[in-house]
Amino acid sequence: MNIKINILRSILIILLIGVFFIIFRFSNQDGEKSGKISREITETVTQNVKSIQKLEKTEKKKVLDKIEHYIRKLAHFSIYTLVGILTMSLMSTYELIYVKKIGISFFIGVIYAISDEIHQAFIFDRTAAVTDVFIDSGGVIFGILIVIGIIYLYKYFKDLFYKKVTN
Repeated sequence: MNIKINILRSILIILLIGVFFIIFRFSNQDGEKSGKISREITETVTQNVKSIQKLEKTEKKKVLDKIEHYIRKLAHFSIYTLVGILTMSLMSTYELIYVKKIGISFFIGVIYAISDEIHQAFIFDRTAAVTDVFIDSGGVIFGILIVIGIIYLYKYFKDLFYKKVTN
């Protein structure tokens, strides 16, 4: 077997386990700590938005709460996009038909998303949300599509370059 492929697979597996560990650590935070981090990010993102900063205190809190909700969901989507990229990249190192590569990548991502939500149900002041599993799954699909797009572009430009060189 090709040693370069084994090294690549090992790196991808280590990165994937690392991302799973990061997700686990975030999910393991109690509601207060998780909320505090989200609020700090929200305030940092909105600190230079004058229309928000000049609002009355209660109105500003409502706006920041709504923005914080979207930031939390974007974080879910983003980290699971990375899961999709890593799993599809890993599957792309195997000689399988694309449907299997996509299916296995999606399965791994969704199973982890479900287990993550179950984990959160046991953490103080946290809840499990089916909508988060759907958001996470959307991120996995997006990550898979990114890898498929990169592979397609690589093959397209490789073929285009090869045709130019041979003509």
